[in-house]
Amino acid sequence: MPYPQIHLKPERDLSLRKGHPWLFSGAISHADPSLVSGDVAEAVSSDGASLGIGFFSPDSDIAFRLLSTDPAVTVDRSFWNDRIRRAEELRAKTVPPGTDAYRLINSEGDGFPGLVVDRYADVLVMTVGTAGIEKHRDDILEALVDGIEPVTVLERSEGRSRKRERLPDRVGIAHGDDLPDRVDILENGLKFETDPLNGQKTGFFLDQRPNREIIRTASQSLRVLNGFSYTGAFSVYAAAGGAEQVISVDVSEPACESAVRNLAKNGFSAEHHPVIAGDVFQYLRETDVRFDLIILDPPAFAKTRADVNKAARGYKDANLQALKRLQPGGFLMTFSCSNHVDADLFMKIVHGAVRDAGRTGQVIKRLGPGPDHPVLLGHTEGHYLKGLFLRVL
Repeated sequence: MPYPQIHLKPERDLSLRKGHPWLFSGAISHADPSLVSGDVAEAVSSDGASLGIGFFSPDSDIAFRLLSTDPAVTVDRSFWNDRIRRAEELRAKTVPPGTDAYRLINSEGDGFPGLVVDRYADVLVMTVGTAGIEKHRDDILEALVDGIEPVTVLERSEGRSRKRERLPDRVGIAHGDDLPDRVDILENGLKFETDPLNGQKTGFFLDQRPNREIIRTASQSLRVLNGFSYTGAFSVYAAAGGAEQVISVDVSEPACESAVRNLAKNGFSAEHHPVIAGDVFQYLRETDVRFDLIILDPPAFAKTRADVNKAARGYKDANLQALKRLQPGGFLMTFSCSNHVDADLFMKIVHGAVRDAGRTGQVIKRLGPGPDHPVLLGHTEGHYLKGLFLRVL
């Protein structure tokens, strides 16, 4: 049976035709009155052309999220089975050996608008963020259990995206055994503990895996600072790469305690590689240590578009203070995970900090997430993580 339709205003179909998977509420002229939030609808241009099917969400600014350009597709259990299989095939080809933790489903990038699923060994952590996925949650969960065979599926469906779609938070075991306090994982042969229930994001910054590998390669005999170190993953890689010393700084005491344990799991002592619970900005202003390599991976400074100017000042200050502690010819790896700070703006911010420090920066590599975080070509909003690896003269 055909899906109910939403009809677009004249000349408001261009984004979908260019490969962007969203329509905002202002693009819609009218919708079939039978449609409710989370239903699958067919988008139709003002001249009557079908643009595809997707989730309808009248309660959100993003009123339509594309599922398929084929209006004849049936969105059922088989549909989700095929998409999970396709996602798993990509990870089988791109996740490196010695790694059992990665993103299995990356929302629009894998054809699941509003769903993230991360894998930690035998545990899956799923986050449902849209009304459309919410309506198909049970089918998707069953498909995940049948296709992946996890011991446990933890659901962490909470936060601003659900509030925007008028969905209540839901956190708990969705399938299988209760979680242990910590789940041990391997990444590129290194050992880490994770806390999928209480940790940031889903317990570990899986998107940084290829950038951590760069640090392992670059750290031989260097003195390294890992700012905003969280549970010390970059620190472990630097130590494994032969760093002379790694100092980790994070404001969270529990995260610092986990960083100490992660160093120990891989044969490194926190006495030789200190972990400091403290404010990174204050540490940079007060320390007399000069570093050969500094890593800055702060939390998102811009939660909304209104925060961009304030966030830009924060990013610039963090990078400027780091540059003041960086040896000539040293390396800076710096990141922003703020959706509203795009890659070009971030480069301008870092360039401004380099100039204010009276230094010259060479871009060695622009950085982003690993291949287990695919993004649709037309979906610029999917490029949330951006970074720079610089040599600073």
